[in-house]
Amino acid sequence: MCRRDGVSLCGKDHCALKRRHFPPGVHGPKSLKRRPRLSGYGLQLREKQKAKRLYGVLEKQFARYVEEASRRKGNTAEFLVQVLESRLDNVVYRLGLGKTRRQARQIVSHGFIVVNGKPVTIPSYRVAVGDEIGFKESKKNKGITKENLDGIQKHETPKWLSFDFATTTGKITAIPEGEDLRQVFDPTLIVEFYSR
Repeated sequence: MCRRDGVSLCGKDHCALKRRHFPPGVHGPKSLKRRPRLSGYGLQLREKQKAKRLYGVLEKQFARYVEEASRRKGNTAEFLVQVLESRLDNVVYRLGLGKTRRQARQIVSHGFIVVNGKPVTIPSYRVAVGDEIGFKESKKNKGITKENLDGIQKHETPKWLSFDFATTTGKITAIPEGEDLRQVFDPTLIVEFYSR
């Protein structure tokens, strides 16, 4: 999927795109020269697919997020990214508690994460400003959790989040804005796609 979209969507260090920077298929690197020009609709669809694959969201849920963002007064494209960024699995990934969004999703659904001291197993759970996120005490010394906590010092946390290394808990300090909303996809094209 990363090779198809031309950007790293998986978040892995050994992404397939780094080894082969051309689209998949039997024609190999030659297909770079003959890449078809996309129509306006094609570009909008490609951006929507990128966003869905990046956050691991299915079509129905993604359409609901777009609808929710369009109901708010202001920039719908910005609101859409804010809605996607406020998902619990994404926040776990952004804090460095999960190496990839997929791993973060699995950590949440397997009951490793607590929000404000209460266990939450829903990856799409929406966090708010002031919420505290961390690992369950019983899970802190387990294999993958211990490994992620050991490597968390190297992880760069976005400005809208803070991480306390002593208690190994993260906190949502603000709503993501400006540079924090920059993504590999164009949210304005996604909004255009759904407003057709």
